[in-house]
Amino acid sequence: MNEKAPPSPLLLHGDCLQTLPVITEKVGHAELIYVDPPYNAGGSRGARQAQGPRSEGEVAYRDAWGGLGGFLSMMKPRLAAMRDALSAEGSLWVHLDHRTIHDIKVLADQIFGPECFQGEVIWVPGNGGRRRNGPPMTHQTILIFSRTKNFIYNSKAPELREPYAETSRKMHFSKVDENGRRYRERVINEKAYRYYEDEGRMRGSVWSDIPSMQANTPLRKETTGYPTQKPEALLKRIIAAASLPNGLVIDPMCGSGTTLAAALKSGRRAAGGDISPISIEVVEKRLSTKHSSTPQPEGF
Repeated sequence: MNEKAPPSPLLLHGDCLQTLPVITEKVGHAELIYVDPPYNAGGSRGARQAQGPRSEGEVAYRDAWGGLGGFLSMMKPRLAAMRDALSAEGSLWVHLDHRTIHDIKVLADQIFGPECFQGEVIWVPGNGGRRRNGPPMTHQTILIFSRTKNFIYNSKAPELREPYAETSRKMHFSKVDENGRRYRERVINEKAYRYYEDEGRMRGSVWSDIPSMQANTPLRKETTGYPTQKPEALLKRIIAAASLPNGLVIDPMCGSGTTLAAALKSGRRAAGGDISPISIEVVEKRLSTKHSSTPQPEGF
């Protein structure tokens, strides 16, 4: 993290079709855009007091689009706007669940080009399964698309490493360097590669170590009461993976503001917006400061 704190985030109130061009004009293009859009789950979602009862209060956002076609029609121009807001080394991380993830993958392939699909992360929130007439859906998916083939991915970031298995540590890491660090060497195609035990191994594409309860219980300070809030630990890992210190992170549908909070704590610049006035109120309170805003557009 940079010693100098990043500037206050730019927070705009409005549809991302309007706010993204304003953001890029004011603060530039993003190394990372993370978006956790509506899931086409139907109905609406209510916010509650962070430390209050679980009964939902005022409507935070609606999630009914008249079917899958309406949802995709809503998302198509917004995904294109997110692509245009990326820097040449930037990537878009789209967080959805089983309802629309496959359709959004096809749509994003059309917008970015299939060669710019860089993979996916399976996030396991740890909430348990409820469905009884088929396999319970206990995971969500984050698709990764880049603006170009040369995108930022910090594979050696500590947030993307995990300890080697105990058996592997005992069997393979038998050598010690001049600094006392244990390592193993492997020769592949006549080239030697050294792996240090304390660096851990690269984390895979299934993330089951960050429970959603970290962000959705009154017992945790980061809980805001905003619906579908994601844990800061999840966003810190994504930010560590896909951006550099002082780089710009954008969340154009920022909800409870987790992305912006995590970006600032990670030494990045942050910008975002949301069409929900409740979201803007929650984010301003969470970040403990007021920011400039744009009028909410008519219709959505």
